[in-house]
Amino acid sequence: MKKILFFHILPVLALLTPMVVTGSPSDDGQEKIDDKVRAQQIRDLKFGMFICWSFSTFSGQEWTPTLDKDASYFKATGCDTDQWCRVAKSAGMKYILFLTKHHDGFCLWDTQTTDKKVTNSPLGIDVLAKLRKSCDKYGLKLALYFSEGDWNWPGAVDCKGWKDGKGIDPAMKKAQLKELLTQYGPIEFFWMDHAVGDGGLSHAETVKWVHEFQPNCFVGFNHGEPAGRLSLRERGRPGPIGDANTSVYNKEAEAKYKGYLVAEFTYPILPKHEGGAQWFYSLPKHDNLCKPAEDIYKDYLGALKYGNIFSLNVGPDYEGRLREIDVETLKIVGKYIRGELKLKEK
Repeated sequence: MKKILFFHILPVLALLTPMVVTGSPSDDGQEKIDDKVRAQQIRDLKFGMFICWSFSTFSGQEWTPTLDKDASYFKATGCDTDQWCRVAKSAGMKYILFLTKHHDGFCLWDTQTTDKKVTNSPLGIDVLAKLRKSCDKYGLKLALYFSEGDWNWPGAVDCKGWKDGKGIDPAMKKAQLKELLTQYGPIEFFWMDHAVGDGGLSHAETVKWVHEFQPNCFVGFNHGEPAGRLSLRERGRPGPIGDANTSVYNKEAEAKYKGYLVAEFTYPILPKHEGGAQWFYSLPKHDNLCKPAEDIYKDYLGALKYGNIFSLNVGPDYEGRLREIDVETLKIVGKYIRGELKLKEK
């Protein structure tokens, strides 16, 4: 199965490679903004919704074996991007951070690089294109999560962690990033997941490639080679840039790398529990589990204090909608942010 999938992709890469070897000016006419000005624009995002929706929504596992699955495994019966954005807006959020491809290699946009994509699933729509329209409708910015490598490339071991990307042709990664950067409007930042390697393109080269198309797009990596202007703190917390205690996986980079201009932290709204996923929709039996609104609001205040941005993760369900408990919790967070509610003094 692995060999069949790889050689199936090769003809596509052969067509795409001429497009990705050299960069081009920004397709939307972006001119580079001064770093200090752009950093302040990113800090002003403050609070956003991190949406994870992929194979793991339907497996009940955080990491889902993929080589025995095609696009039909993504069994979503709906996709309510307007609901996602309405809820984000009501919560005082200013951006959506959307998972475009997890380690399973399933693409949530209409990519030309692989058949393992959402437009080939029963849902049959370009989710990212629909989300872009909803973000514009509700006045929200758009940022993207992207797994740099995935379990479909040669040498990767299905459903295992980091693999050395040496010798891997970066054409796939470059082609996918180019599509995302040239077909879906301005992208505020990229949240790059290094769990399955760098996809054959170093982090420094990845940042350079992104800036060929959108020079004002910040890029961050959750671990691995430090690069870019954005510090990512997966399962992290608020704090000043350089404080290693704010990060779980990126401690050394946080303490030593001098290129960071803004720090982002993220964690799931779903508390830790026995069985099931946490970053994705878990299982119906966990539909009553949610972090308290008060705790989320306190971390929002921490983000304001230190000039961080806070991406709160939620997972749409099988119907492509947010859980009721998440909706209600985020409404309360929004009331705190607007001053309609006050924290109780202990």
